[in-house]
Amino acid sequence: MLELLKFNSRIWFFLGFLGCVFLLAMGAYFQFVGGLDPCPLCISQRIAILLTGLVFLSAAIHNPGQTGVTAYAIVGAVTALCGAAISTRHVWIQHLPPDKVPECGPGLEYVLQNFPLFETVKLMLSGTGDCAKVDWTMLGFSMPAWTLLAFLMLASLSLLQIWNYKAGDR
Repeated sequence: MLELLKFNSRIWFFLGFLGCVFLLAMGAYFQFVGGLDPCPLCISQRIAILLTGLVFLSAAIHNPGQTGVTAYAIVGAVTALCGAAISTRHVWIQHLPPDKVPECGPGLEYVLQNFPLFETVKLMLSGTGDCAKVDWTMLGFSMPAWTLLAFLMLASLSLLQIWNYKAGDR
């Protein structure tokens, strides 16, 4: 039974890339069709999903040997875990009492135009009052909670490729 799931690492990396494409498509759907405006932490999570997807796509196209698979797996896991850290902060902000929620800052477009890049990134990663608003839930979990789960699954998928690699994979 497990042999049926033992694809080569190239296929698994490509499936991880497709998962990232799906997550980005869902974010675009909720924004443009559902009318939900993303907060700075949502944008940061999308960037982390994009970076993770690019690592997975690079690994699938490159189809490296064991050393390369290990390197891609580690880089993919690191980008996914960075995204998981952002999602964790977002979930934490959403669970703060109303009087402890950070104040809403200026819009992202304004910050990008008027502040240096480092300050913009710092603002995006710190979150604002907008980040505390829960606009959507499924099974009682908010979108950042589901995104956290997705990041943890992507990191696991990535690291599992280290042990999944077979000499005949190339």
